[in-house]
Amino acid sequence: MKRRLLFSTALAWTALGVLPACAESPVRPLPLLSPPSTSNRIGSLMQLSVVDRASGRELPIYRDRGEYWVAGRPGARYAIRARNAMGERIMAVMSVDGVNVVTGETAGVLQNGYVFSGGERSDISGWRKSDSQIAAFEFTSIGNSYASRTGRPDDVGVIGVAMFRERVPVPPPAPPVAFPRRDGVDSREMERRRSEAPSAVEEAAPAAPAAQARSADSALGAEAAASAKGGLARPSPPTPSLGTAHGRRETSHVGHTTFERAQSTPDEVVRIRYDSRENLIAAGVIPVPPPARWPRPEGPSAFPGSEMGYVPDPPARY
Repeated sequence: MKRRLLFSTALAWTALGVLPACAESPVRPLPLLSPPSTSNRIGSLMQLSVVDRASGRELPIYRDRGEYWVAGRPGARYAIRARNAMGERIMAVMSVDGVNVVTGETAGVLQNGYVFSGGERSDISGWRKSDSQIAAFEFTSIGNSYASRTGRPDDVGVIGVAMFRERVPVPPPAPPVAFPRRDGVDSREMERRRSEAPSAVEEAAPAAPAAQARSADSALGAEAAASAKGGLARPSPPTPSLGTAHGRRETSHVGHTTFERAQSTPDEVVRIRYDSRENLIAAGVIPVPPPARWPRPEGPSAFPGSEMGYVPDPPARY
């Protein structure tokens, strides 16, 4: 299908005390907390990250129960950073809050997207408004998100990227080599004579109608949408959850190209969910160390001045 497109190893430390014989049993050490599973970039065909545009820093991506999460800050502008890790062109269909970032449609994997050349990197910073302008991505409240304001609040809080390889054209077969025959008629002439004779076998009908392929794709899309709605349930988050606003206009130029997908289903799909740091801490996505304990004083010594040995004599009388 041709479409016109826009261009941790953890170190655990324990203190071991050496005690003399006849001392008390050693105190059992407290269990150590496992460090959070974090990274800055994920993806195989393309390396993906979320960038805080004010600082230029890639936000940590937390992995929790099979989901990837980033912590956003209300009012902060962000970008989806994508780098093609392959030596071939890759098409990336991108969505934010269930909305295609190029067309504004309710997102589907067979829609328009961005095409990246081999090794190319780019920051996708907003909703595409034209060939030269975008509306910036900005973390905001759910009610102020672009998806909610356009009547689609159900999938707010997720970034999606569906990646496709390009179909490689099959080279045409080499022309047959003509060998002379003993009767003077070469093989090409014989083939021409056969083609002019009436065919005894009718041409077979197509094996699979296109409607079946479309219905299979629809079922796949419905299954993906159903799985996207599952996830971490938070009945009452401590702070309002986040969405992505239709921010201020910015200059961003793209070109046009054509791209034929190698197949109708994505070669890879990456999903990154986001919310405020406070909500992710409350949900256990971002582990926090326990608060510092009050240092217990050493306390009085039962034998403050005693030395090893025997009871000394009392002082002499005057």
